[in-house]
Amino acid sequence: MKLDDVKKLHQKKYRVEFGHYLVEGEHLIIELHKALTHSADAQRITLYITEARQDWAREFASDFDVKMVSDKQMARLSDTKTPQGVVACVPLPTHSTRQTGVAHNARCIYLHEVQDPGNLGTIIRTLAWFGGFQLLLSPNSVDPFNSKVVRASMGAIFHLPIETDCALKTLPQRFDKFAYLDLQGEAITTPAFANYDCYLFGNEARGVPLDKVSASNAQAFTIAGSGTIDSLNLASSVGICAYQLSVR
Repeated sequence: MKLDDVKKLHQKKYRVEFGHYLVEGEHLIIELHKALTHSADAQRITLYITEARQDWAREFASDFDVKMVSDKQMARLSDTKTPQGVVACVPLPTHSTRQTGVAHNARCIYLHEVQDPGNLGTIIRTLAWFGGFQLLLSPNSVDPFNSKVVRASMGAIFHLPIETDCALKTLPQRFDKFAYLDLQGEAITTPAFANYDCYLFGNEARGVPLDKVSASNAQAFTIAGSGTIDSLNLASSVGICAYQLSVR
């Protein structure tokens, strides 16, 4: 891929067109390397480095295709105010767009039209921490391979199965029953909360589209609070539920 094309990967339409996304920074590239060591996908990754980062990048030379760029070229590839001099061009995982099944024994977390990159990155990081989860994203959700999401995930995105463009209307066809959060629901501390295959969370501002889930075999649950306020941050809600499920 030409360098002029690589810099376009900051835009979703070009990520889709070229089938690649960008990973920037030492920590993320180390996590990427750990996730793909001994994988055929590692050979398809191009690591762009500046001259000052040659020694640091030496350990990746046997797995990644390492290419030197000037500081000026790196500044064009970078999406941060202070570039670290290392950017990887990574193929989009095939399961992100083609997966139709569910990972064995994985609980599914479904996000409906999540918009905030920081929220999505935090959710990915949380689910990868607990393990045993798969993430489903509806159409019109923020792209998980957006550079802000990748950074917020702190590399967890390389360890979590993600399926994109999963329409809400398809859930009843894939799952016998699913759960969602609502202020009037049962407490998530009840044993029944653990008995679902898919857990639906709504958009940050609009919440769960009740008109679309009410006709399905969906059960409402709630996270008990003080009652002082009537909403909880999306990433916090998913984190609390993930923890509750992990201890069952």
